[in-house]
Amino acid sequence: MTGRAQKMAQPNSGIKCIVNTCHYYGSGDHCHADKIEVQSPNAKSTEMTDCATFLPE
Repeated sequence: MTGRAQKMAQPNSGIKCIVNTCHYYGSGDHCHADKIEVQSPNAKSTEMTDCATFLPE
């Protein structure tokens, strides 16, 4: 991802996030990041993926 995601005033529809310790988290399990990056090339399961957009609150 080129540069850090920007925090939007409104939630990014279609993205659900339950990580309430993230800077981009919004009540109701919404994500306010303008973009996300999910990493781990060659992942074979959900457990093998990682949200690179996560930024601690």
